[in-house]
Amino acid sequence: MPANKTQPTRASVSAFLAAVARPEVRRDARALAALMRRVTGERAVLWGTGIVGFGLRHYRYDSGREGDAPVIAFSPRSDRLTLYLACDLDRHRSLLARLGRHARGKGCLHVRRLEDVDGSVLEELVRAAAAGEPATAR
Repeated sequence: MPANKTQPTRASVSAFLAAVARPEVRRDARALAALMRRVTGERAVLWGTGIVGFGLRHYRYDSGREGDAPVIAFSPRSDRLTLYLACDLDRHRSLLARLGRHARGKGCLHVRRLEDVDGSVLEELVRAAAAGEPATAR
């Protein structure tokens, strides 16, 4: 099987975040990085060209595919933050119901601005994901 395209790099996370074009996204990305660092105790690592990850986990799916990925991560997009929580978000419906304005993808959460969500609920979700709930089998 081919290796994952997205790999950890030695690029500066600080420089990456400083280069985020929109000031409000840059501010929120820095706040989210601080939250994830506080929750995991891990330093931020830039994965690929645009994902800020914390910690490292090895995964293996029932299909046989395996690799390494950050325990939790996010990507500051032009109009939103995408959080990669590597957990089954369906298990956290009660938290998501209290979170505030957001959208979901498969294993990821999209937030336009941190001010749109309840910070304490967001921290609970990040903590649950960082606690090591396994990703769903693919």
